[in-house]
Amino acid sequence: MRTLIVTGASGGLGTEVVRALSGTFAIRALHVDLANLPAVGDAVRAIADEVGPPYGLVHLAGGFAPGSIAETTDETWAKMIVLNLTAAFTVVRETLAVLDREKPGRIIAVSSQATLTKARGSVAYTVAKSGLNVLIELVAKELRGTSITANAILPSSLDTPSMRESVAREKLVPLERVADTIAFLLSAAAANVNGALIPLTAR
Repeated sequence: MRTLIVTGASGGLGTEVVRALSGTFAIRALHVDLANLPAVGDAVRAIADEVGPPYGLVHLAGGFAPGSIAETTDETWAKMIVLNLTAAFTVVRETLAVLDREKPGRIIAVSSQATLTKARGSVAYTVAKSGLNVLIELVAKELRGTSITANAILPSSLDTPSMRESVAREKLVPLERVADTIAFLLSAAAANVNGALIPLTAR
């Protein structure tokens, strides 16, 4: 069975993604503080040493903080950049280093539709996730000529218990819809999808 590295596997979305993929892949959750960048590389290499080159990476981890530019502190800015961009860069780089370039593989990241709408009120988060989009696009270009692809999914607000407290459920993206999209991008049917930023809406 092919091995898949998943970050954020213990969260609400991560739990659904792992459930949806566990029949097809051997899931290896990356249990590490993604802000501890050296530890990220160590964890990825440990997985590769144990089971061999993985099939790919599903990067779900991240963080959210609201705030206009005037309201965003240096601490919040730095935290959003690390959680949503720098950590992604590190885990993608370290995963690419252990993939078998002669075989099919996948890099998938979950970004945010906020990078498309650019609504007011979450400056640091939106900037960091926008950087993640560009990172995936550039990785996809570097992977041309191989059978490895890189894509990002951009959902609007997800259907989680905390979001239901403030947003009507019909306006939220079901977690299984995100998981199904990830499953498609991991499949052979998506072999020619590379560098895509795929928005997911509630309707």
